[in-house]
Amino acid sequence: MKCILGKKQHMMQCFLEDGTAVPATVISAGPIVVTQVKSPDTDGYTAIQVAFEEQKTSRATKAHLGHVLASQTLARNAEGTADAAGGEKEGGAFKHLREFRDIEDIKEGDKITVNAFAVGDIVIVTGLSKSKGFQGVVKRHGFHGGPRSHGQKHSEREGGSIGATGPQKVLKGTRMPGRMGGDRITVKNLEIIGIDQENNQLLIKGAIPGRRGTLVEIIG
Repeated sequence: MKCILGKKQHMMQCFLEDGTAVPATVISAGPIVVTQVKSPDTDGYTAIQVAFEEQKTSRATKAHLGHVLASQTLARNAEGTADAAGGEKEGGAFKHLREFRDIEDIKEGDKITVNAFAVGDIVIVTGLSKSKGFQGVVKRHGFHGGPRSHGQKHSEREGGSIGATGPQKVLKGTRMPGRMGGDRITVKNLEIIGIDQENNQLLIKGAIPGRRGTLVEIIG
């Protein structure tokens, strides 16, 4: 199983080898660092915790810095980037920590990049949809509104009656105005049609949820 975190960039049109034009989304993915490996013996389930997008240490708590310091030290030792005196470089902070379950054969301190994926892989992408605030029934549920005939006043976008004569109450589940968007959306069966290893970018066929800069989870 493959996994990585990334940020949605923009959409574009791509041409396949047979000349077919398809829509595609560019994602800046990784690299991510494995900060913790969870096992059934200690945590009750199998999972890995990964960190993405470094930030200033002044913006993080001491608990966060202490948690990610050990994994960063392991990663630097594996790459041979420790300082000449044999000491350890100061650990940085990360903006995002996420878990991926049922992933094995990965150790703490490992780095995961776009090289883990290949063109043609089928992936599952999860992200938050665009938040649109408090909306009425026309935009939120697709109501057509009231008539614009004589005797109707300001009823173009109203929802109409919400009660019933028998129960004399508003039934649960009635479609009404409210907060719209900001939901966790998962899109399955998306294909990777391009990989840019130098810029750490993935080109995924189709659209994914969210705006530009939305954090997305990719599982292959």
